[in-house]
Amino acid sequence: MRAKIHLEEALRKVLDGFGWEWPEKTVIEPPKDKKFGDMSVNVAMMLAKQAKKAPRAVAEDIQAAFEGDALIEKVDIAGPGFLNFTFAPSFWQDTVGVITEVGEAYGTSTMGNGTKVQVEYVSANPTGPLHIGHGRGAALGDSLTRILEKAGYDVEAEYYINDAGRQMLILGGSILYRAREIAGQDVTEPENFYKGGYIADIARDVMAKYPDLLDRDEAEATELCKVFGKDVILEGIKVDLAAFGVRHDVWFSEKSLVTDGKVDETFADMTASGMGYEADGAFWFKSTELGDDKDRVLRKSNGDTTYFASDIAYHDNKFKRGFDLVVDIWGADHHGYIPRMMAACEALGKKGGLHVILVNLVNLLRDGQPIAMSTRAGQFETLKDVVDEVGSDAARFMFLSRKSDSKLDFDLELVKQKSMDNPVYYVQYAHARICSLKNKADEAGLSAAAVGSDSLALLNTKYDMEILQHLDLYPDFVEVAARTQSPNMISMYLQELASKLHRYYTNCHVLSAEVDIASARLMLLSCVAVVVKNGLGLLGVNAPESM
Repeated sequence: MRAKIHLEEALRKVLDGFGWEWPEKTVIEPPKDKKFGDMSVNVAMMLAKQAKKAPRAVAEDIQAAFEGDALIEKVDIAGPGFLNFTFAPSFWQDTVGVITEVGEAYGTSTMGNGTKVQVEYVSANPTGPLHIGHGRGAALGDSLTRILEKAGYDVEAEYYINDAGRQMLILGGSILYRAREIAGQDVTEPENFYKGGYIADIARDVMAKYPDLLDRDEAEATELCKVFGKDVILEGIKVDLAAFGVRHDVWFSEKSLVTDGKVDETFADMTASGMGYEADGAFWFKSTELGDDKDRVLRKSNGDTTYFASDIAYHDNKFKRGFDLVVDIWGADHHGYIPRMMAACEALGKKGGLHVILVNLVNLLRDGQPIAMSTRAGQFETLKDVVDEVGSDAARFMFLSRKSDSKLDFDLELVKQKSMDNPVYYVQYAHARICSLKNKADEAGLSAAAVGSDSLALLNTKYDMEILQHLDLYPDFVEVAARTQSPNMISMYLQELASKLHRYYTNCHVLSAEVDIASARLMLLSCVAVVVKNGLGLLGVNAPESM
């Protein structure tokens, strides 16, 4: 990050000196092969036409202009005019001072410039406990919220409560059926109902609250069961998410869209804009104008609204609340719904305002053997069960270790192992290892070097440079994770940093080194600890001081 910023600033000054304008297509990036230096730049090739010179001649002019720059050790020209820059060790050693000065704020940026973003995630139907698949979406949404805030966005996290529609009616009917069964009534098992043991527990509780439940009219009894069951299950969901370290700022009721008139308001807006119309007693979205193969019905001729109608009204409401960007996290099975929802947002005048992240399946394993899951059949590993068994830290890190749209094998036994084969242990142990080393240094009367002291120049081995250069990249990774909405970039970064730390520990003596070298290395390792803790914090994972 610092390297890229410094080099661009230095290059701009050089170009100004020649009277050349900065080419928009200039790319500054680390070369794929480290033998070519620290940063590679194509600026000479981009300047050829403007400078009226061959790219290599332009490169030679720029190379000469950097002679005497104390922070640039050398500038090489490759091929037709690529410039490869190698920074002086002192530049990388300064990274220690930067991290020490800002501490927990390292990696913070203003990239988002206060842009208002809403991240809506989990939003599972309140018809049963959260399962492990919901856990992956929860970890993703919560981590993304943290990363976006770190990058300067104004973020609000939301849970959409699906408390209307057919699934809620099935829930009410399932609870009522169990209540009658518990009461000893002769009842026929419904074809389509929720079978988990939690349904029977809720049935007993609702019967205790409403002793006359089974004497009431069928529709009234079902409604009572539905509302009671929804409230009990939703409260359980909130408890489970809190235990998983997940934050939601707003819990938004789907039902409120109808009761507060938001659906009708959206229909009126669509009619006014020419994107909605009445036909055959129904209300339609003119989606063919936006590339759909047919117009979509939003309100049927019998007066019932479709799921799509609620979704459009909900997103209309989001934008009317002032969000510049709306991020939805959906299950991968909803991929076909994305174009339709994008078209609806465009019809609302918010083209480009919606971004959808898909979360693929989690294959839950135990010792390599799959565990079958089905919410309707009541056969599933709940998120609570998994967190109770492996811990929130391990579960979150594993969920965030790969891109969300790729399938994930989650082996309960592997995640519990305290070995270097376990990714979360590998990273957390890096932090604990440094803390342990610091404690031993305190006992030996050794302390970290002060920022700016001459001893930092002793951080000159290839292992020192390897860690310093990787620490410098951390702010870049945070920005990329925010820009691409990919928290797995942070877990990838941390695993690489942990790898370098463990290699450093093996190859570089710390406590047994000469005092000045030991002090410099203790300062370097304290910076590693800061960055590991910061990164784990973005994933919602703790950084233990001992393991």
